Amino acid sequence: MRVLQACAEIFPLLKTGGLADVAGALPPALRAQGADVRVLLPGFAPILGGLEGAVEVARLSPPAAMAATGARLLYGRLPACNVDAYVIDAPGYYHRAGGPYADAGHHPYADNHLRFALLGWTAAALAQGLDPYWAPAVVHAHDWHAALAPAYLRAAAEAAGRPVARSVYTVHNLAYQGLFDARHFAELGLPDHFFAMHGVEFHGHLNFMKAGLYYADRISTVSPTYAREIQGTEQGCGLDGLLRDRAHELSGILNGVDESVWNPATDTLLASHYDAARLEFKAECKSTLQRELGLEPAADKPIFCVVSRLTEQKGLHLVLQAVPTLIAQGAQFALLGSGDAGLEAAFRAAAEANPAAVAVKLGYDEAFAHRLIAGSDVILVPSRFEPCGLTQLYGLHYGTLPLVRRVGGLADTVADTRLETLDTDATGFVFDEFSAAGLLQAADRALALYRRSADWLQVQRRAMAQPCGWDVAASRYLALYRQIA
Repeated sequence: MRVLQACAEIFPLLKTGGLADVAGALPPALRAQGADVRVLLPGFAPILGGLEGAVEVARLSPPAAMAATGARLLYGRLPACNVDAYVIDAPGYYHRAGGPYADAGHHPYADNHLRFALLGWTAAALAQGLDPYWAPAVVHAHDWHAALAPAYLRAAAEAAGRPVARSVYTVHNLAYQGLFDARHFAELGLPDHFFAMHGVEFHGHLNFMKAGLYYADRISTVSPTYAREIQGTEQGCGLDGLLRDRAHELSGILNGVDESVWNPATDTLLASHYDAARLEFKAECKSTLQRELGLEPAADKPIFCVVSRLTEQKGLHLVLQAVPTLIAQGAQFALLGSGDAGLEAAFRAAAEANPAAVAVKLGYDEAFAHRLIAGSDVILVPSRFEPCGLTQLYGLHYGTLPLVRRVGGLADTVADTRLETLDTDATGFVFDEFSAAGLLQAADRALALYRRSADWLQVQRRAMAQPCGWDVAASRYLALYRQIA
């Protein structure tokens, strides 16, 4: 089956969050199960720089408002991602000094509606024969950036009087919807009747994500619990009614871990390799991390770590409140992340006040993320909401026990450690109340377990034994494609 994955970023070439990890890992996993998969990406500089053997497939002629001078579609190989890719080469849209979505001042680009409408339009054009040698049977669009692809496919089907290709739309985070002024709808080249309540209109605005949710043949999101949560008003972000209407066409498919990248037994970024049978070598990763960060070199002090965007959604203000208590109870704390300026400043101040016990690295460093997770004992993910989460999966795989809030994919992947679960399914620590007190109650249990080394080792080994590869997710996506193709 020919499948086109349309997305805005891909690991390891361009990453702002978990979407890139999924985009990089899912296509090879699908290919391993027999699918003929290609990826469509915007021509951001890192992506074009990683494209080998590029040939021009076509000059692009989208609706006039989104036309970019000399825009063309390239096809080649992304060796770093192990995938064949189409790349939209439109320098006027994608070669900018800031990030992929916003400028250096974190202001979204004023023409984002055109930059990413072109992504969706091109995906639909490929389904209609833009490449005369390959056309997908299924277009799988990811997040709001590619969400217009199902709308363009529906418009093409209406014009042709028959389906062009089937579509799947995956929500990675419902909170980021691609919301624009209604006047921009006229620039997209979609039929006028698409701007309606049953279409892309959302409270008088243009909503890219709603287009994907409304027009796709099937919808998926990245965990079963999140699929249920987004059908309610609290986490539905205004789209819960539409999601309830399509509940029978909505699937929750857990993300996986790319074990070619995240595997403590083979990870070249670590000071020492280890697995569940050789956890004594994880201690070497911890001591190396303590030296690197200037923390007190103490094997008996558990390190609680965070690898995250610093936002309210991620519960990082709860962590900030909890750190003094953790340190007073004999723990250490290390953070890698960036985001909210106030949180950045507060964490930096905490590290400056207690450098032997608290270390903070602002920004994002993929190699350091591996070292931090491998060298820590507990990874904190206390999110207000969390569609799936990947860092807790990395923690499980690396024997770094996750401490998470019972929400979204965190609830689906981490089993709480209590006396009654210690010998059955415990893999981490779970709390319910979104508060520093709730987090600290779970941390107390983590600290108590850490002092019982045999019990800690038992839970570590069970955590590392959890199946978390992409093969299960890939098989479920393939089943979804076959239902509609």
